[in-house]
Amino acid sequence: MRGTRDDAQGIRAEARGTAPVPLSVLDLVTVGAGSTATDALRTSVALSRLAESRGFHRYWVAEHHSMPGVASSSPAVILAHLAAHTERIRLGSGGVMLPNHAPLVIAEQFGTLEAMAPGRIDLGLGRAPGTDGATAAALRRTDSLNEGADDFPQQLAELLRFLDDDFPDGHPYARIHAIPGPIQGSTPGGVQSPHRPPVWLLGSSGFSARLAAMLGLPFAFAHHFSAQNTVPALDLYRQQFRPSAVLDEPYALIGVSALAADDEQEARRQVRATALNMIRLRSGRPGLFPAPEDAEAHVFSPLEQEFVDSWAGNIVHGTADEVRAGLDGLQKRTGADELMLTSHAHRGELRLRSYELIADAYGLPTA
Repeated sequence: MRGTRDDAQGIRAEARGTAPVPLSVLDLVTVGAGSTATDALRTSVALSRLAESRGFHRYWVAEHHSMPGVASSSPAVILAHLAAHTERIRLGSGGVMLPNHAPLVIAEQFGTLEAMAPGRIDLGLGRAPGTDGATAAALRRTDSLNEGADDFPQQLAELLRFLDDDFPDGHPYARIHAIPGPIQGSTPGGVQSPHRPPVWLLGSSGFSARLAAMLGLPFAFAHHFSAQNTVPALDLYRQQFRPSAVLDEPYALIGVSALAADDEQEARRQVRATALNMIRLRSGRPGLFPAPEDAEAHVFSPLEQEFVDSWAGNIVHGTADEVRAGLDGLQKRTGADELMLTSHAHRGELRLRSYELIADAYGLPTA
């Protein structure tokens, strides 16, 4: 991995207020029943500006496909929009599913984003499809889906070469350059940009933890849907970490599902709706994010109720004080260097309120 340790300045941050570690935001651009993708994207703009004003460190969006309730199929497009409405907060992908794309395309997209918002862009990468198998096949124009995941280390290496513009002489891509990119600085009259988006690896198991450790990259773990694997994966990452040009020491954030509400009962209602949404998704019936009334009217089978109880147990929810206590405990148990919070609710204003309450609970800045 090439670069300079100045890159680490975009990775590490100081905790603010009374938070134990930096707090960040993961946005799935949730579309609730009765609302539109336009409504969801407007909420994302409002949420990114709120996050910036309240001292959250970074704001990521995640690539998903063929899910009516998630309007984040094009992270680079959304990030360009958010960059135009913010000034300081780091923006990034959490993540781009690399096997769905040609590495050169991602290098060009994120080089463009870096040119739009210098020093503010993160490139988080995952190897899952972010969708079902049929949709992944349509995206990749192939039925060999396992091949894409198995080739992830090679795809990553190719992407890093494009970002750094350092294919060796004789390589088939040695004369190909990702633009915007470093080649512009070595062209007569060109000026080299001092920034390059730091690359993160995302994961929900040990594979990406080991790869991030081997390459000395920052690691983001999806605790919000793989809580049982969090501590083993983080331990693996820390134990096998090799210092690199990017990081002297391991740096790991975890994605956490957290919802604070003024009323504890309202938080529980929204969490139950979140569980119903996941049941529909996992049974092959994805839809718009359901209203709490839909969840209250739904008759859960014993197996579904078991899932609801398990899923809700991994969501830090309740009043602001309850959520703060839950996040403090989770950070202490995992040793995470950063908490990236994702709040799921049927209405955008409830998501905004959740982040406001959490910011207030930790005494984050108000401007």
